[in-house]
Amino acid sequence: MREKLRMNSIIVKIFVWLLATVLLTTARPLPAQESKKIPRIVFLSVQPQSILRARFDAFRQGLRDLGYVEGKSIVIDYLDSDGSQDRLPAVVAETVRQRPDMIVTGGSQATRAAKEGASTIPIVMAQDNDPLGAGFVASLARPGGNITGLANLAAELSGKQLELLKEILPKLARLAVFSDTTEPGNPQAVKATDTAAKGFGVQVFYMDVQTHKDIDSAFRAATKKRAEALLVMPTPAMNQRRKQIVGLAAKNRLPGIYPRPEYVEDGGLMMYGVNTNDLFRRAAIFVDKILKGAKPADLPVEQPTKFEFVVNLKAAKQIGLTIPPNVLVRADRVIR
Repeated sequence: MREKLRMNSIIVKIFVWLLATVLLTTARPLPAQESKKIPRIVFLSVQPQSILRARFDAFRQGLRDLGYVEGKSIVIDYLDSDGSQDRLPAVVAETVRQRPDMIVTGGSQATRAAKEGASTIPIVMAQDNDPLGAGFVASLARPGGNITGLANLAAELSGKQLELLKEILPKLARLAVFSDTTEPGNPQAVKATDTAAKGFGVQVFYMDVQTHKDIDSAFRAATKKRAEALLVMPTPAMNQRRKQIVGLAAKNRLPGIYPRPEYVEDGGLMMYGVNTNDLFRRAAIFVDKILKGAKPADLPVEQPTKFEFVVNLKAAKQIGLTIPPNVLVRADRVIR
């Protein structure tokens, strides 16, 4: 009897083992849960984040407006060369090694470095003076490569800037213009300025400011030419030295109009130009489209749509200048 029970137990165990083997070999394995890859964006700039904070924050806000949450649905790394153009290639090389999904550039120098060192990674320009003239795109309508984004060159800027100077200085006849002959977009900006100056009967003297070492000599040349006002064009070198420029303009009692609000916040008289924060915010739209499958080659480069006018009354008082009420009323912001 015991022997029979023992045999039955063995038979049951064998049956269970065989059944388990069949089930294990024939059952379809459950698919492994795929972890969704979070796209990673590198924001590349010559200037450190402390200088571009407002614009970088505008870009991040643009992504939030589109539903992205940093750390959860997108990762953004800010990489810069600490103001040195020479260090950019090394920063780009490090960026490529990290294999980001996209690069967003904060200016033409960063875009050029990214174009030369990251030819297979989609690149979005948050701003550029002249992407066509710089060779970044084949055309504004169809960029044709791995770069697209936004341009900040608007032909009407020079005319509006001169109009504002003439309204506060009706007798203005001699204007000093600080520009950089090596900067992309300079030829178009100079041509537009010449056209506007001719219409207003103003003689223009151009001072080539390529590095901070040229600033003092540019002011000496402006004084020698008996310039009555100053117009500063946007260049990285002058943007980084804006406090020096507005300080020397005040010292020389030279009313100035500048391309960025930071100049006015640092003591400059007036600013009229592209609302750059809006460009950086709109760069997020390009990022979103590319992440959803669009190709940079097919996304047209967009032009500025928003402009801003800022006046510093403290700066006006410092040089003994009165800003007419009809000018003040048009300002988007007045620093008192």
